[in-house]
Amino acid sequence: MGASRKRQSYDGVVLAAPVTVPYRRYSKDSAHWWIGRALKMLGDAARLGAADIDGFVVSSFSLAPDTAIGLTQHFGLSPRWLDHIPMGGAAGVVALRRAARAVQAGDADVVACIGGDTNHVNSFRDMLGSFSRFSQDAVYPYGSAGPNGSFALLTRNYMKTYGATREDFGRICVAQRENALSFPYALMKKPLTLDQYMSARAIAEPIHLFDCVMPCAGAEGFLVMRESTARAQGLRFVNVLTAIERHNAFPDDMIQYRGGWTLDIDEFWSMAGVAPGDIDLLQTYDDYPVISLMQIEDLGFCAKGEAKHIVRTHKLTVDGTFPHNTSGGQLSVGQAGAAGGFLGLVDAIRQLTGAALGAQVKNANLAAVSGFGMINYDRGLCTGAAILASGGSDG
Repeated sequence: MGASRKRQSYDGVVLAAPVTVPYRRYSKDSAHWWIGRALKMLGDAARLGAADIDGFVVSSFSLAPDTAIGLTQHFGLSPRWLDHIPMGGAAGVVALRRAARAVQAGDADVVACIGGDTNHVNSFRDMLGSFSRFSQDAVYPYGSAGPNGSFALLTRNYMKTYGATREDFGRICVAQRENALSFPYALMKKPLTLDQYMSARAIAEPIHLFDCVMPCAGAEGFLVMRESTARAQGLRFVNVLTAIERHNAFPDDMIQYRGGWTLDIDEFWSMAGVAPGDIDLLQTYDDYPVISLMQIEDLGFCAKGEAKHIVRTHKLTVDGTFPHNTSGGQLSVGQAGAAGGFLGLVDAIRQLTGAALGAQVKNANLAAVSGFGMINYDRGLCTGAAILASGGSDG
């Protein structure tokens, strides 16, 4: 095969109306309820009715037996473009990309992108047993279900290979907890010190308590539309400078130490016309700290294995020299299932439009957002990333 065609720009397409349905630790409501709440909030924020939203994309782990098509009848939608993205932590970026292309092609005018899940008392445990065929056949029957064991493997290998320490992971967790203290929807509201992080009980060595996200219920969403539509509605918006996705990258690596971002990184930055040093805030998918370090490296903010130096020499809080996961990330807000793949993206839209719910990054004009999802024991299968730029409004 010849070389891939040059990726087309996202000119004329914008993101607007970021919404969060406030998280709860447990919920008796279904995923349908959470996603429906997010959809209603999107319509209210943009002053649009159901008939105005002609595109719909959903990511959820607890929606079964429904998919996106079943929700159209529940919510009274009649979209001319529809997608269901079961990609976990990469779903937000993938939803952005596909919705943007649909708007550019004229297949839809306004696309609602939503990630949401419920969390009953046993729902997380039930999900682990049916997460994938790999999980059902090769992991769960042997008592090794769930992400803790998988990320213990990845974390130990990363530490051994690159010399990262538990203190390095702790610096991420402590900074994100500080960010979360001003974010109204964060479930973790007690300050966290590095001493507390280091002395926390072990879960699956070298992972300890504060390396793990807390499952909860919630939903996140945003709208994708043409810039002219956003201006007509008086909405603040952000522009998409670049976006990539890659799946099942480097399958021959014995243990994952890099992600699919590296395969597209040169095009990622050249398409945006900016460099890592221009970015004002970074949102990485953070179900465990090690994957945040991997994303910092694989997105080009430093060489492989050098992210430990970034967390040692920079302040990662909203007011710091390297603002990272400005809402507190999943490690302090909570992991509302597939909504976790939307959390950083939604908060980036808020930060770039000057509408942060918590602390605001000063003079935020450019944000990088990264996603990572679908763990099958020794690796995550899905990666994605985008660079967003502050836009404007006529409102």
